Amino acid sequence: MPQRFDVDYRDPLLSFDPLIDEVFDELHSTFIEMPRGDGFTDYPTFETGYQELKRATNDFTNVSVPSVEAAIVATPISFVVFRAILGFTPPEWAYVTTERTDVKIDQGAARTMDRNVRLQPLTPRAPLGDSLGDRRMRAMIRAGVDTLAEGIANATPGLVHRLDKVDTSGGIPSVQHIASLGVPYAVLLYERILGRPFASHRDAVSELVGLVVESAIKDVLTAARVSFRETGRAERIPGFDQAPDFIVPDEFNPVALIEAKLTEDDGTARDKVSRVQRLRTLRDESGKTYDVIACIAGRGFKVRREDMRRMLQATDGKVFTLETIPLLVEATRIREYQVRYTARSRSL
Repeated sequence: MPQRFDVDYRDPLLSFDPLIDEVFDELHSTFIEMPRGDGFTDYPTFETGYQELKRATNDFTNVSVPSVEAAIVATPISFVVFRAILGFTPPEWAYVTTERTDVKIDQGAARTMDRNVRLQPLTPRAPLGDSLGDRRMRAMIRAGVDTLAEGIANATPGLVHRLDKVDTSGGIPSVQHIASLGVPYAVLLYERILGRPFASHRDAVSELVGLVVESAIKDVLTAARVSFRETGRAERIPGFDQAPDFIVPDEFNPVALIEAKLTEDDGTARDKVSRVQRLRTLRDESGKTYDVIACIAGRGFKVRREDMRRMLQATDGKVFTLETIPLLVEATRIREYQVRYTARSRSL
């Protein structure tokens, strides 16, 4: 078991450096890997949509509303491919559509449409009809075709036009040229540095990324058959100016409060340290004896050693990382609520 769980934090001579190093050694960045999510589009799927769009538009020589629509009906992911050519996010495409057509589309509708396509990317769909969703999609196609046809002809001096990309700066002829030429590696790298690889996907799964720690906590508590209360966002709990993320077993007789956070940003990490310290202050002022626990992940917590010292002090060393969360029950008072099965109890 890690050393920090067993030391006496009342000792004025306690050296925090080895304890801080211990936590830092367990923390790892999460930006290298991220959840796929239901709507992730892999390259083979995307490329299939690209080929369908290329085929329907006759190698991009006939980029029109009917030709793009035909590609989307046959292979729905072509809708996302066309958006990628434009270089728009779903909300941006919706905004341009609202400006250029008589169909108003809000951001939520655009995101939903984009996600629905990604959920069934290769399943042919019915031809676009007169439903609200179909009218919106057709309007977005029309706005996209018109925007692409214009290229950057009306660019304002001193500003960067969103279509000033190697494949769209000259309008549809630029798309034709890149499609027939094949994109040089330097151009691909330049496009990546402008948009960051996986940026859109990371934005789409940001909530799933943030829930990694919470999910790990729930898995451990559920496996130990421990009763717990997960609070809702902005939920008000009597006695707390801001509710902790988890309470074991509940707010009426707590034995443990848990704050959970995954962050790659040191400012956000500092905010969480302050939250943990506040919980400790509330506990001491009320004369209670419940554990204050922090479950953390991400490189944001590795930036400031003083912040980690404060967190260790506020929790009496009960700082858990994704590596040590499996010890959450046995290393805290939560073990008092663990249900242990015996051969006899299983037979009853």
